[in-house]
Amino acid sequence: MERKLGQQAKVLWLTGLPCSGKTTLGLGLESLLLEKGFTVRMLDGDITRRGLCSDLGFSAADRTENIRRVAEVSRLLADSGIITINAFITPTDELRQMAADIIGRETFISIYIDAPLHICEKRDVKGMYRKARLGQLPDFTGVSSPFYPPANSDFTINTAESTPDQNIQELLRFILPKINFIP
Repeated sequence: MERKLGQQAKVLWLTGLPCSGKTTLGLGLESLLLEKGFTVRMLDGDITRRGLCSDLGFSAADRTENIRRVAEVSRLLADSGIITINAFITPTDELRQMAADIIGRETFISIYIDAPLHICEKRDVKGMYRKARLGQLPDFTGVSSPFYPPANSDFTINTAESTPDQNIQELLRFILPKINFIP
């Protein structure tokens, strides 16, 4: 299928704190790749929790199941030759490793979207961090639930130091050699 689509299927797993820029970068990258003729699909928590994972909450067990389901769907998309961009907090190395094991290490690319907590809180238009600090959102990553930066991601972007457009271009430069089909 990759030959037919003219691309190498990869799953780009964007991990980081809430409001670090994962979805913004993922959507921007998806748009640029579509313009270049790639077959690509973006997934994030808002998308998957409306359907595929609508029965899950935010307990540790539910978060694990959420990532497991997304990884299984991503593997199916990759098996069909589709490039998948996933924007999920994925707060531990264990969860990220589980996703990589399901998808396959040769297909999985870990991308850490690095932004300091105070920057993420400033970007929070939904007021989630404020609600979490008031105790209204239990198990909120970065406040009442920990986030552990990846021990060894394939690529890291610090979104506090550049504009979203600059970050998207940086990500595009990194990913193009990995997805271009070489017969």
